[in-house]
Parts: sequence; C-alpha cells; structure tokens
Amino acid sequence: MKQKKWLWLISILFGFTLFLAACGGNDEGEKANANNKGDNEKTTEKPEFLSMLTGGTSGTYYPLGGEMANIISKETGIQTDAQSSNASADNVVALRDGDAQIAFVQTDVMSNAVEGINTFEGDPIDNVVALGSLYPETIQIVTTKDSGINSVKDLAGKSVSVGAPGSGTYVNAEQILEIHDMSMDDIKAQNLDFGESTGGIQDGNIDAAFITAGTPTGAVEGLAAQVDVSIVPIEQDKVDALIEKYPYYASDTVKAGTYDIKNDVPTVAVLAMLAVTTDLSEDVVYDITKAIYDNTDKISHDKSEYITKESALEGIGVDLHPGAKKYFDEEGVSSSE
Repeated sequence: MKQKKWLWLISILFGFTLFLAACGGNDEGEKANANNKGDNEKTTEKPEFLSMLTGGTSGTYYPLGGEMANIISKETGIQTDAQSSNASADNVVALRDGDAQIAFVQTDVMSNAVEGINTFEGDPIDNVVALGSLYPETIQIVTTKDSGINSVKDLAGKSVSVGAPGSGTYVNAEQILEIHDMSMDDIKAQNLDFGESTGGIQDGNIDAAFITAGTPTGAVEGLAAQVDVSIVPIEQDKVDALIEKYPYYASDTVKAGTYDIKNDVPTVAVLAMLAVTTDLSEDVVYDITKAIYDNTDKISHDKSEYITKESALEGIGVDLHPGAKKYFDEEGVSSSE
C-alpha cells in the first residue's frame, strides 16, 4: 500500500514538472515571437521625426536643406528639420552614428567614406547610402583683386582657409594643392567655415579661401559687395590631371558676372548629393525621394534648376538605398555609368 502511495506521488510530481516545462516553453516562445515582431516593426516603422544635416549657414546646403525639409514634412507627414553642420565628412559620420537620418554630402566625400580612404582612412562606412545627387558644387578659390594671388602656386606662404574641419572642402583643397605639387605645409592653413573665410578676407586676416559650393555662394556675394573679388583659376592641364586621378571631379567654370568678375574662370566641381542611413525603411526613403524629386518646382533656391529626377543618379558611385532605387526604377531613371 505504501509503495502504491509513493508511485502515485511520483506520478503527480512528474506531471507537474512537465506542466511547468510546457508553460516555460510557451513563455519563451511568446518572448521570441515578441522580439521578432519588434525587429520587424523596427525595420518598417514610420518615424515621427527626421534630422537633416546641411552645412554652414553661409553656404548653399543650409538654405536649400531648409526648403527640402519643409517639402518632406508636408509631403510625407514626417516632421523634418534642417540643421547646420560642418558639412560632408562630419555629416557622413553623424549618419553612421545614428545622430541624423538624412544629410547633404559631396559625392567625392561619400565615395571616400565607403572606400575608407582620405578622411576615412582605415575606417570605411557601410551603413550610409545614396538617395540622389543634386547639383554641381564648384571649387572656388576666393581672394581679392589686390591680393597678388593669380594662380594656385601663388598661395604658397599665404594664409588660406581650407574649410571647416570635417568638410569636403578640406579634401578638395588637399587634392588641388597636390596636383600642383604642393601640400598643406606650403600654406598657412586655416580651418574656417564659409562665413568666417569671407569675413577673414574682408578684414585682411587671411589672403584666400577654398569654398566648395554652388555658385553664386551667399558668403562670397556678401564679400563682393564690400571688396573686389577675384577667383583663382585652375589651368586646363591641372584640371585634366585632377580628373584623371580623381574621376569624381568635373571641369567647371565660374561665369563672368558672378561676383562682378569680368571673365569666365576655369575650375573644377564635384556634385552635391543626399545620403541616408540604412536604418530607414524602404517605404520611408521611397516617400522622401518622391517628395523631393516630384516637387523640385516648389524649391525657390537658385540651385533648383539643376535638381531633376533625370539627373539624380549622375556622379553617384555608391549604392542607392532600396527605397530610392524603387522610386527611380518606377520613373525609368538609370545611372549613366
């Protein structure tokens, strides 16, 4: 009798153990399902807010970005705010680190970031991709008529602004000096933004400045209202050598009449583009891309004439976000490369 009682107790305990195990398994399963659901929702959710990084307030990125941010907010329902920044290189790093979701970047800087070269030496970035290109950004070497600077070689020994730290302008200055067998050591390099650069030229604190921006650039227009501005030319053989070594450059011209200059000035340009983080979903980036390129007629900035869906893939040598690709595929736009 006692033996039967023990067997009965053992059976009860065994059954209770199986019940607890089953409940625990269900809890774990429910947790796993909840986690999977959370992951899926994270990749497709529509954010309430987007941060768009531009550039210095005296350049082209900031006012243009403000207009684009307004269009995105209105067309997508996602509140988008344009913020000033040190521009290209810093913007890519901010996207990588999750401090912003969309940013203005030069095509050459974006290429460097993906390849892990120049400013990004040994530290390639793999979570930032292209949305679309915008307009040519002209490399302008700005000085005054009475500075005595008539060529890149004349910059030797002069106090020259080479752009804010982390800017694409700095890389442009390095490469242009390099193609003239010069380096930063040959000049008195100053890390100033566009407004500080033109203010420094006007005050006589610096002699010249590299400014990479769409022309006319507001800061340089302001300078031209105070002094006679001169743009230093880049001779054709140097233009050709630069393009051969760094194919993301293109031949460009600062037209006569710009800043009241008398003649066309040969130089080079890169392209401005928009980059986004891969954390944004395909649907969200599709909506952003459509908002911008379907509404370029609502952009009042001078650069709007260059911003078209037909040219939006020019100069982009990195991957497109799937959402942007979906939009351009629907529009029948393909890269010319």
